[in-house]
Amino acid sequence: MSNTNPVSKLSCFNLLGVNVSTINMTMALKTFDHWIDCKQAHYVCVTPVHSIMMCRDDIHLRKIYNRAGMVTPDGMPVVWMGKRQGNEHMGRVYGPDLMLALCDHSQSCEYRHFFYGGSEEVVKEMVDKFSQQFPDLQIAGYYSPPFRELTLEEDTQISEIINAASPHFVWIGLGAPKQEYWMEQHLEKLAPAILIGVGAAFDFHAGHKPQAPIWMQRNGLEWLFRFASEPRRLWKRYLINNPRFIFHSFMQLTGLRKYPIET
Repeated sequence: MSNTNPVSKLSCFNLLGVNVSTINMTMALKTFDHWIDCKQAHYVCVTPVHSIMMCRDDIHLRKIYNRAGMVTPDGMPVVWMGKRQGNEHMGRVYGPDLMLALCDHSQSCEYRHFFYGGSEEVVKEMVDKFSQQFPDLQIAGYYSPPFRELTLEEDTQISEIINAASPHFVWIGLGAPKQEYWMEQHLEKLAPAILIGVGAAFDFHAGHKPQAPIWMQRNGLEWLFRFASEPRRLWKRYLINNPRFIFHSFMQLTGLRKYPIET
């Protein structure tokens, strides 16, 4: 049913060739505490159906996910597949909720946070809201990169800025798969820290994009809400990838096709 990820030592299950961590929110926070106590550096991939299907199409990206310290079950279909394989304790570890839970948890632990990504307006508004919501949260800094490929000099400068801030956590809001490639490339360039790619969470917490109602999230219908909000941008993600996910999940569950783990 499950196997152990050699990088993180977390229990995982194979979902279409991606090792997804069989965790819930409480387990995720305890794992972060352990990593920080041991001064371990890891990156974390927050993983909805869309990310699983991107991994099906991109073997390099799939390997990035399979080398991650943690691959969180971000979408309810991912959770359901984990439970279907016997992992009843699994719960959704949704990127925006993970940010809130960890920021709250960090107030008593004195963890330092750095936020990288989003427009300057978005990241500043999000940081301001977090400062009000979590008055004891230690915000080490934030940086909004330009919307273009960085020069080597610029990239080195950004790494130096983050290292000078000495964060325990670096939140990356570049969108998938750009943020996953960024985390893989920068894990060794940064002082020991936990890098977490959270996609649109910056926009959600800044109030620039609406989130689906809780009942839609719990019933796996968040995709419908987001599709209705941005149909031109997201039609391919949901109208093509969702049926593909259902097909491949059926093939895996019935044993008609194997999906090996590649690292």
